[in-house]
Amino acid sequence: MASNEFDLIARYFEHQKVNRRDVALSIGDDCALLEVPDGSQLAVSTDSLVAGTHFLADADPALVAHKALASNLSDLAAMGATPAWVSLALTLPSPDESWLRQFCQGFFALADYYNVQLVGGDTTKGPLSITITVHGFVPKGKALTRSGASSGDWVYVTGNLGDSAAGLALLLGEKTVSDPQLQKTLLDRHYKAQPRILAGQALRGIASAALDISDGLISDLGHILKRSGLAASIEVDKLPLSPELCLFESDRDKALQLALGSGEEYELCFTVPEQNRGAIDTTLAHCGVKATCIGQLRPGRGVTLIRADQPLDWQLYGYDHFAE
Repeated sequence: MASNEFDLIARYFEHQKVNRRDVALSIGDDCALLEVPDGSQLAVSTDSLVAGTHFLADADPALVAHKALASNLSDLAAMGATPAWVSLALTLPSPDESWLRQFCQGFFALADYYNVQLVGGDTTKGPLSITITVHGFVPKGKALTRSGASSGDWVYVTGNLGDSAAGLALLLGEKTVSDPQLQKTLLDRHYKAQPRILAGQALRGIASAALDISDGLISDLGHILKRSGLAASIEVDKLPLSPELCLFESDRDKALQLALGSGEEYELCFTVPEQNRGAIDTTLAHCGVKATCIGQLRPGRGVTLIRADQPLDWQLYGYDHFAE
């Protein structure tokens, strides 16, 4: 007998390790009842992933789950928020219990790691898609936003850039590598990004603006510039590249272009006033995260890519969900 919606919810979603004290009522009622700590603001973000657009329909369900939840947690990281709760809406072509079992393994492994409790959601029939809403806390008035930057602030990124694009190219068969370990590493970096939660929290009071890199640095930095009314000069040779990306793409300029346009990196891009620069390395060292200064903000509009103080004519674009 086929499982109905309530059977699936009871079997796969009601039993989880995380049971937070700030959850008064969770799955099983019309709404969850949740308690926000005194002195905190609630940070909320929603993202959808659609088969054929954000992941292949035959991809490993555990990896898809990790990617889906990590992308949302990364939004909380960009605000300096602490994750707390998540709701999940799944649209499935059929009640495939093998797929669900693997999906839940990947989903709850990451949720447990960040002490995030599933508090609600929905399942329905249709083309395969995943919609997640995450909730987190941030001390009142301390959230990192895109609009706080000033002229003269320095532009930083965490980690390395470009690996997710390399992994996607391998996944789509656009390029191959002979080293199986290199292939596995780059595929993992596409599917299994780690949201920079601790780094985001550490940057509160130090960074002037921040966001996560989901559509490519060249595109996402533009959001800070638009909201803050500024321009940026980016020194391309300072972009942090991993050894694996340099093996994947031996032409350094092409590797740098991958780093600028690579989406789904989920590293943080943030700006720092001159007086706070000395605190960056010490602050992030406690999180086990490196940060690289790649440029500076100035009056004007848009991003200028430079090398040896000369502008580069690289026509690059980030990911556009509605591009043909």
